[in-house]
Amino acid sequence: MIKGLKIAIGADHAGFDYKQVLLQAVEASELKDFGTYSNESADYPDFAHPVASAVESGDFDLGILVCGSANGVAITANKHQDIRAAICWNEELAELARKHNNANIVCIPARFISIEEAKKIVAVFLNTDFEGGRHATRVGKIAC
Repeated sequence: MIKGLKIAIGADHAGFDYKQVLLQAVEASELKDFGTYSNESADYPDFAHPVASAVESGDFDLGILVCGSANGVAITANKHQDIRAAICWNEELAELARKHNNANIVCIPARFISIEEAKKIVAVFLNTDFEGGRHATRVGKIAC
């Protein structure tokens, strides 16, 4: 599915089943599961923060987060200074998030898309490069 990247992945209970499928679908040089490890109720920040920290530190190239709406994990991940987490519910948004925003974490809304669509979104996100140029100037203005 992707080049030799190191990928961090996490989900809450609402995204657990999707995460399990994505763990099998993503081919990476390294793929680390930051939990949750069951579909029992869990708090999304407990998984979003470790994934965001792993990407922010440079230990992992990109991240995947899954929760019911993707809002909770995106809000949490975006609290990290060098994270640009994008909620993507179709392939075009995933492509633009990478090309134009240099997003480094894709957030999947499990309760609103099919698992097949989630796999396509993740594939596009992981295989799309940042265009740079005028977009780099804009991305550079994001940090506070």
